[in-house]
Formats: sequence, structure tokens, C-alpha cells
Amino acid sequence: MDQKLEKTIRRQVFFWLVTLGLFLFMLWLFADILLPFVAGMALAYFLDPVADLLERWGLSRLMATVIILFFFVVIFVISLMILVPILGNQIAGFLERMPDLVTRLQSMVASSESPWLKKIIGIEGQSLQDNLNGLVKQGAGWIATLLQQLWNSGKAIVSVASLLVVTPVVAFYLLYDWDRMVEAIDGWLPRDHRDTIHEILIEVDRAVAGFVRGQGTLCLILGLFYGISLTIAGLNFGLLIGLFAGLVSFIPYVGSLSGLILSVGVALVQFWPDWVHVLVVIGIFSLGQFLEGNILQPKLVGQSVGLHPVWLMFALFAFGSLFGFTGMLIAVPAAAAVGVIVRFALGRYLSSELYTGHSD
Repeated sequence: MDQKLEKTIRRQVFFWLVTLGLFLFMLWLFADILLPFVAGMALAYFLDPVADLLERWGLSRLMATVIILFFFVVIFVISLMILVPILGNQIAGFLERMPDLVTRLQSMVASSESPWLKKIIGIEGQSLQDNLNGLVKQGAGWIATLLQQLWNSGKAIVSVASLLVVTPVVAFYLLYDWDRMVEAIDGWLPRDHRDTIHEILIEVDRAVAGFVRGQGTLCLILGLFYGISLTIAGLNFGLLIGLFAGLVSFIPYVGSLSGLILSVGVALVQFWPDWVHVLVVIGIFSLGQFLEGNILQPKLVGQSVGLHPVWLMFALFAFGSLFGFTGMLIAVPAAAAVGVIVRFALGRYLSSELYTGHSD
């Protein structure tokens, strides 16, 4: 009996490993055309709770789907019409003025008129400036290249063929058939392990929903808050820096820290020696961190995700390297799902004789 059970387990493990390998191979093979389909699936998953709510209010699934996607597409198109020209101009201006901004900031930090610098680190201003030249140029080139790649990716994302045509169609059919798809997949599960798989899938759904819905909403709110606040404060490229900081906030501290460094650097060049404006910029990010940690994070995400920032960054680099921009879209939910499965497997191992050294 034990040998038969062991043979069955080995066969199942082999089957699921092969299935996973085929799935990853298909992702790699069709990575160039998957973007609108992945975006449509993510949109349907994001909006499914709204459709369920409208169904409970008495609407049919078809009517709920039509209403949700109509309003979403209208809001999305209006947002593109307003934001894309503004962000396009700010990105072009930022890339054009970055060398001058870096040079001026470097001159301010390493100026011979800064005796406090000599006193603290014991290096002459001109000597420090010479030592920083190579590093600053490399950093500026890296940032410029990164922003240019993001902008090129952004232009691909907002193309009419992919997001304004294919993605809404995919999202419509998936959102309309969501409950039936879930029921069909449930019917494919192995009967002997159905309850265990249900437990895992519920945890995966909770973790993924925490990021896709909760963290996504949080990033959007923070991006709007930072962008609008920095613009009102009069900071050059404030909308661009604020939206960037908000959208990268799904990695804890990375978004706010990178946005703070960029904002303070631009503020020093723009407002120096007016420290009040610089402190206002710092205050905006301090307030954003307070809102994120004490209000938005507990309300929107809670403790359901439990993903370490290092694991998130590894997933982004790994999936981005393997599958391009589409891989970066699926990296976070995939990392959440893998995290749940690893915790489940670790729990099973800790309760098994492989860990305890004796059978029950």
C-alpha cells in the first residue's frame, strides 16, 4: 500500500511539473503577443467583485459586465487624453534637462563654497567633484536609459490595437464568463485532493487579490497624491516624479525613497537657496508615507499578502528577463502564488516524518 501510494505521488508530481514546464514554455514562446490578453485577464480579475456586487443588486451578469467596462473604458480614454500629452512633455523635458540638472546639483554639493563639506568628510570640493564625475555620469545615463525604456514600453502599452481594442474585448468575455470558468476549472481538480487544492487556491486568491486589487489601488492613490501635491508645490516634473513614485510603491519603501531622492534633487536645483520649498517637498513624501502606513495599507491591503520586498524584486527581474514587459505584469501575482505554495509545502514538510524523524 505504501509503495502504491508513493508511486501515485511520484506520478502526480511528475504530471504537475511537466504541466508547469509547458505553461512556462508557452509564456516564453508567445511573450510578444500576450500583453493585451494578460492585461485583459488582470482587468477582469480586478473588476469581478464589482460585477458580483451588481449581480446581488439584481442586474444580470451580462448587463453588469457591459456597465462596468463601459465606464472603465470611458474613464481610461479620458485619462489617456489628459495625462499622455502632459507626461510625454514632462518625460521629454526631463530627459533633455537631466544632464544640466545633474551638473548643477553636483556643483552645489561639491562647491568650494561649502566649508561644511570639507569639515565633515575632509575632502576639497574640486577634488570631490572630480571623483564624482564618473559615478554621476554613469548614474545619469542609467536613469535616462531606464526612463526612455519605460516611455517606449508605455507607448506600446497605450497603442490603440492592444489596449483600446483587444484588451477591453478580452476583459469583457473573461468578466462575463468568470464564474463559469471558475466552476469548470473546479471540475478538473483531482477528486482525492480537491479540498486541499481549494485551501491553497483560496490563499492564493487572497494573496493575489491583496496585490492586484489592494496594492494596485494604493499605488494609484499614492501616485495621484504625490503627482498633484508636487505639481501644486511648483516642482518641475512634479506630476511625472509623483506618478512614478506611486506606481513603484508596490515594492515597500522603493517608490517613496526613489521619488523623494528625485524630488529633493530637482527641488535643490530649482529652489536653492529657498529651503522652505525643499522642506515642502520632503513634507509631501512624509505625509504620503504616513497615509500609506496608517490608513491606506491597513484598509486596502491588510496582512493578506506577506511578500518580502527582496522576493518581489527578484520576481520582477526574473520574469522581466524571461518574458519581457509581459513578464513584469505577471511577476507580482506569480510571486504571491508561489509564496503561498511554498508556505503550504513548508508546513507539510514540518509535519512530516522527513522533519520529525518518526512516523505518526
